[in-house]
Amino acid sequence: MHTQTILLSIGAFIIALGVALFQYGYASKLNTRKKIIFIVLRFLSVFALLLLLINPEYKAYTFYEKKPELIVLVDHTSSIAHLEQERTVKDFVTNIKGHKKLNEHFDIAYYAFSKTIEDTLDFIFNKKQTNIAKTLGQVQQMYQNTIAPTLLISDGNQTYGTDYQFSTRTYKNPIYPVIIGDTAIVVDTKVQQLNVNTYAYLNNEFPVEVIVTYSGKKTVTTKLTITSGTKTIYSASITFSEQNNAQIINVTLPANVKGLNTYNATLEPIPFEKNKVNNTKQFAVEVIDQKTNVAIVSSITHPDIGALKKSIESNERRSVTLIKPSEFISLDPYQLVIVYNPNPEFKIIYDALRKSNKNQFTITGTHTNWKFLNEIQQRYTGDVKYQEEYYVPKYNPNFGTFLTEDIGFENYPPLLGVFGDVDMNMDHDILLYRMIGAIETKQPLLTTIEHENSREAVLFGEGIWQWRAHAYKENKSFKTFDDFLGKIVQYLSSSTVKTRLRTLVEPFYYGNANIVIRAEYFTKNYEFDRRGSLTITVTHKDQKTVEVLPMVLKNNTYAVDLSSLLPGDYEYTVKVAGEGISNSGTFSVLAYDVEQQFLNADVRRMREVAKQTKGVAFFSDQGATMINNLIADERYQTVQKSEEKTIALIDWKYLLGLLILVLSIEWFTRKYNGLI
Repeated sequence: MHTQTILLSIGAFIIALGVALFQYGYASKLNTRKKIIFIVLRFLSVFALLLLLINPEYKAYTFYEKKPELIVLVDHTSSIAHLEQERTVKDFVTNIKGHKKLNEHFDIAYYAFSKTIEDTLDFIFNKKQTNIAKTLGQVQQMYQNTIAPTLLISDGNQTYGTDYQFSTRTYKNPIYPVIIGDTAIVVDTKVQQLNVNTYAYLNNEFPVEVIVTYSGKKTVTTKLTITSGTKTIYSASITFSEQNNAQIINVTLPANVKGLNTYNATLEPIPFEKNKVNNTKQFAVEVIDQKTNVAIVSSITHPDIGALKKSIESNERRSVTLIKPSEFISLDPYQLVIVYNPNPEFKIIYDALRKSNKNQFTITGTHTNWKFLNEIQQRYTGDVKYQEEYYVPKYNPNFGTFLTEDIGFENYPPLLGVFGDVDMNMDHDILLYRMIGAIETKQPLLTTIEHENSREAVLFGEGIWQWRAHAYKENKSFKTFDDFLGKIVQYLSSSTVKTRLRTLVEPFYYGNANIVIRAEYFTKNYEFDRRGSLTITVTHKDQKTVEVLPMVLKNNTYAVDLSSLLPGDYEYTVKVAGEGISNSGTFSVLAYDVEQQFLNADVRRMREVAKQTKGVAFFSDQGATMINNLIADERYQTVQKSEEKTIALIDWKYLLGLLILVLSIEWFTRKYNGLI
């Protein structure tokens, strides 16, 4: 209790005593016995009232015993079922639940996991992905300040994510891996990995890299075939031995059919091979009939030109040609024209753009002749002063022309332009606003325009090469910037008229990946509409099964997760309720279960994890030994903890009750003695 509170309480005591003595001692004519009774009653009521006003606080301590936590993580992916270990896992968990001493010693929490942790004991063993590193990271976050050894019941086979062998080096609690599955090496051939580009060009060839492996001691011979439908495209004999147990096969296949083409790479099983599922891998290639040809027209040399070319050509479906206005011949070969810092030399270019109705991307800067630009086109007008100005980009989250995201634009270097306002004379959609220092404006830095079935994007600043360099500095990759620019190029290189409903669907998905279909829905003014009620109808082409699912609003798109779909070809239709608007298409799900590619438990990694975290690895038949080890470990003891609470006197109900009681007794006593 603070000194000030103590002094106030003493003062309250003195004041209460003084008031009681004055009222019933000095000024009262009652007899001595009654005086004492009334003095005591008045003192108690006044003192209690003053204490409530002072409201002193005191600390209360409670003591309790805290048992250590025991976290039981159970792998319920399909690899456990493929290894025929479902019953082993369930019996192991049941044994833990029923062990009296273990449950007395620990507070046990049970979780299932696959690609993420789940608070459930419903082990279904059909999950398609395993991410042990992420699961352990989530557990560490939940129990970071608690003594919580972790039982990791798994075969140790992770399909994606950070290598848990290394990520657990910072894990604070010991991990006890319980190794599920066969540890013996069995004879097996396997299509380990298959590398192929997503796209190829019609009447061209595309490379395929097939990595095949073998586990065994004898020398064996098998055959690798690549088929498309019933047609064999490639076939080769392969010989493995104990020393030569992996080979890389490079194949070049023809792209003769436009559209989505699916293939199977298959290793012929050898005698006594147990797992034949991993002998086949399916892949797909979308064959397109042309590249997107982009022309960059500039009369000056600038680092932006090289950055634009490198970024656009990072997508192999696109090629860039550099043109000077004085060397211009025709725009016919190009789907998109980038006009860089236009000046009167560009008149021939603008005349050709007007005649061909080509889409264009205009970039203005310090070398732009705005008098010429204002006269040659009417989409926007610049009232510029020819004074240089730096503009910081600010992302517009309401941009709806195409799907994009903020890649941290406000941290990007400013672009160099000229001082002055730009008036937009047509409907436009601003992607980036200008900021001058920390001052936000409503002036566009990057905007899109659609007019009479032609599209244009305008960037009012030069120096975009610095953005690409910044992206590499931040991410050690140009991908962030290249993807952003690629979306602009994709939008401008298409002549599709803008619609109120747009679906974002890949031509094919692998069966082990998340299958998410997205849609964008706009108002009649082409503003993103969050009020829409969208549904998707998915039909399996062969089985004719139909699913109708609602699409859920997430950020600026509607989305639906179709990861539960079986392999096959599908048709889909997205509809907006009450609007009569729909969009249809097709996609394919390729058969591939990565969990069925494993034959054995990953004993080495599981033991390494135990060693790094000061735990012990056990096999599934060592349950009793593991339990005794946990109970006997002196690190996991019940500890006594104290909890300190600061309690205010005003919260003490008994004092209020005492005050009411004392005042009531005083009132009745005064009434009885005729003093009222």
